[in-house]
Amino acid sequence: MAKHLDLEEQEQLDQIKHFWKEYGNLISWLLIVVFGAIAAWNGWQYWQRTSAAQAATLYDEVERAATAGDITRVERAFADLKDKFGRTTYAQQAGMLAAKALADKGNVDGAKAALAWVAEKSSDEGYAALARLRMASLLVESKSYDEALKQLSGDFPDAFKGLAADRRGDVLQAQGKREEARAEYIKAYKALDDRSEYRRLLEVKLSALGTDPKQLVPAPANAASASASGTAKS
Repeated sequence: MAKHLDLEEQEQLDQIKHFWKEYGNLISWLLIVVFGAIAAWNGWQYWQRTSAAQAATLYDEVERAATAGDITRVERAFADLKDKFGRTTYAQQAGMLAAKALADKGNVDGAKAALAWVAEKSSDEGYAALARLRMASLLVESKSYDEALKQLSGDFPDAFKGLAADRRGDVLQAQGKREEARAEYIKAYKALDDRSEYRRLLEVKLSALGTDPKQLVPAPANAASASASGTAKS
């Protein structure tokens, strides 16, 4: 009986050896790939958490420096943030903040450089659009109207199309092109939500150009029907 069990065990061992000889390398490589992927994922997650924390710290430094009006610190912290964590949202936010701080201190070229970086490098189309709009404002202040219009050309996300049209209207108005400015203001007025407070400003601009904003809004369907019905009865 013992010899019979020994023979069975030997057969099982032989089968295992044969199987491992046949597939051992493949199994080993599969295990290496699987555990390597797990290790890489854990490492990536750790790097993401660490990078986010470090980027947040540098953003706080930019914010503190901007509040204190320390432009040297603003530029240094923003440069570090760009170099080390340029793909993070913190870097894009810091770029917008640095641009404002620099512009407020009269460093227009530095502000333009920060905005140009955000517009070019931002993975968020909203930040890129804001950077282009603010760049256009700086260019208008320096009377660089053609450059401002270049910043405002091209496509904008839907949420920013009305603002871009309004800014183009401002540039054209500054150039004395009243009719072209009016056309852009009308685009902006129609693109913005009717509950937006910004529309009130556009109403003032349009009125100054001799356009009644109320005429740009189609009458509600029920009001139009009632008007037509009253006309028919009379």
